[in-house]
Amino acid sequence: MPSADSGSVAVVLDYLPHGRADDDRPRFQKPSLAYALGVDDFGLYECVLTEGAEVSFGDHVDVHGDDVETVSRVSFEELSGGARSELEYAVEEIVDDDERRFVDHYNEAQPITLRLHQLNLLPGIGKKLRDTILDERKRQPFESFEDLDERVDGLHDPRQIIVERILEELREDELKYRSFVQ
Repeated sequence: MPSADSGSVAVVLDYLPHGRADDDRPRFQKPSLAYALGVDDFGLYECVLTEGAEVSFGDHVDVHGDDVETVSRVSFEELSGGARSELEYAVEEIVDDDERRFVDHYNEAQPITLRLHQLNLLPGIGKKLRDTILDERKRQPFESFEDLDERVDGLHDPRQIIVERILEELREDELKYRSFVQ
């Protein structure tokens, strides 16, 4: 992984060595591109690569590093088909590589309004499950997804619940509340 401030590290979702298909310039004039997912902010990026830079699926790149000429945020709809198909795998990898960060979401989630809690934004978590999670974390903070799974009856695959919420936040521009995607 590049040695950069962690906010600029992203996972490559797709690499287009000959640029975008909708770019009408001759092939030799089109810069190579990479679509990437920010590790910390889950931002979606289009990176125009410097000449000679080569990356591949799953590589970690510094979006402000020497291999990237320009970088811009893009929406889910602007991603290439290849990047869209790799997105879930990249999110799963990020969650697996930093489990503590996402377990802490269960430990530290707070009310958003008087009627809505951050935990309720997670798929499949209603009032009863939310209250059980809150009671359990008061007794002792959760240590891992496995710990969550064992201590909270009815919470099936807490890791996958986080992954699904992140994917929902990436795909839906009009969500009112976000927990992971900046």
